[in-house]
Amino acid sequence: MDRLLRTLTEVSARQLVRLIGGGAFMSLVFVAPALTAQRPSLAMLDQLKPGQWEVRDRDLAGGRSRLCIENGRRLIQIQHMREVCRSFTVQDTADTVTVHYTCPGNGYGQTSVRYESAQLVQLETQGIAHGVPFNFRAEVRRIGACTS
Repeated sequence: MDRLLRTLTEVSARQLVRLIGGGAFMSLVFVAPALTAQRPSLAMLDQLKPGQWEVRDRDLAGGRSRLCIENGRRLIQIQHMREVCRSFTVQDTADTVTVHYTCPGNGYGQTSVRYESAQLVQLETQGIAHGVPFNFRAEVRRIGACTS
């Protein structure tokens, strides 16, 4: 399906009409968006279990922190957790999600999350938060339920 959609964008409408005929082309125009909508965007992040997660910074020996998340989408803005940001999905596959986001007045970031299991992901993020650059890689592992 992805290959078909890429092909559709590469071939001009006029060429496509000549290749498959006007009626079939019009069917594809209306059906293609519905086919791409079958899989929700960032679906991999929805597979992550809510709860208490430990973030182990790969570049900082012993660098660990914990956070409570209600869903995996919260990991996208790990450096801007409480900010309202606009985002753009760069990559969205079954095992990797990359999102670029901008938080007006408070910076921006780009985060990649690689799925290993519903309780373990690898995270890479970089950007600017409150005027200070950040760049880190971390293993993020669910350790249990959130504590109050």
